[in-house]
Amino acid sequence: MAIFLTKESKVLVQGMTGGEGMKHTRRMLAAGTDVVGGVNPRKAGRTVDFDDRAVPVFGSVREGMAATGADVTVVFVPPAFAKAAVTEAADAGIGLAVVITEGIPVHDSVAFHAYAATKGTRVIGPNCPGLITPGQSNAGIIPADITKPGRIGLVSKSGTLTYQLMYELRDIGFSTCVGIGGDPVVGTTHIDCLAAFQDDPDTELVVLIGEIGGDAEERAAAYVRDHVTKPVVAYIAGFTAPEGRTMGHAGAIVSGSSGTAQAKKEALEAAGVRVGGTPTETARLVLTRWESERVAAQG
Repeated sequence: MAIFLTKESKVLVQGMTGGEGMKHTRRMLAAGTDVVGGVNPRKAGRTVDFDDRAVPVFGSVREGMAATGADVTVVFVPPAFAKAAVTEAADAGIGLAVVITEGIPVHDSVAFHAYAATKGTRVIGPNCPGLITPGQSNAGIIPADITKPGRIGLVSKSGTLTYQLMYELRDIGFSTCVGIGGDPVVGTTHIDCLAAFQDDPDTELVVLIGEIGGDAEERAAAYVRDHVTKPVVAYIAGFTAPEGRTMGHAGAIVSGSSGTAQAKKEALEAAGVRVGGTPTETARLVLTRWESERVAAQG
C-alpha cells in the first residue's frame, strides 16, 4: 500500500522541457513512474523521447488530463511562474500537485495553497523533493535506488535527511516517503501525512523529520498523542543552530525559545515519540523499535 502516490498514478510534468524537468522526468520514468505527458504551451503537440518512451507535450494541464487521465502533476517551473502553474493545475481539477520549485515568494505560496484547497487539489511543497512509493512511483527528485518497498512511512521537511534515512533503513524499506518542504508555508503537513499513514494498513511505523523554526512539530506531537496508534520515531535538525538566524530552509528560524530543537524534542517525547540526537541514532531507534515490534507480534 501507499499514501498519495501509487503505481496507478498518471503523472504530468509542468516544465518537462526545461533542463531540470528533462533530467528528472527521465529519472522518474526509470523508477517506473507512469509519466503520461509534459505541459508547455509553446511546445504543445511535440513529443520528447526518453530512452524507449516518447512523452507528448500538451498546451495546458486541462488538455493533458483530458488526453491521458493524469491525476498528478509535478511542477518544475521557475519561481515567477509557479503560482500560475499551480493555479492552472487546480483549475483543471488535478488531485495532486507536487511543487519542486524553490525560491517562490511566500505571498505566492499562500495564494496558490488557498486556491488549490478550494478546488480539492492536494499540494506537496513547495521547495520539496516530492514523494516516492518505492517500487511503484516517484514524483519529484528523490533518488529511487537507495531503498526498497517496505512498511515504514516517512515524512520530512528536509530533502537531504529524507535520503539519509531512506538509505540507512533500506533493509526494512518504505511504504511512502514524503518530502513536504521547509518553506514557511507548505501545502501538505506533517499532520496530513501522519493521518494518512495511520490509515494505511501496510504502514507499521512512521519516521518524522522536522527542523527548527515554527511550531509544526509541536502540532504534530499533539496529533500523535491524540490520534496515532502506530509507533513514531523522530529527528529534529538544528540542535546546534545559532539563535535568530535562518538555517537552510526559509522556515527554519528560531525566535527566543519558540521553535527550538529542544522544545520540539520535548513536545514529541511527551507524546510518546522517540527522538534521535542524530540521523544515524534515529535510524538505530527505528531498527530497535522495529525488532521489538516483530518479537511482540511473534509471541
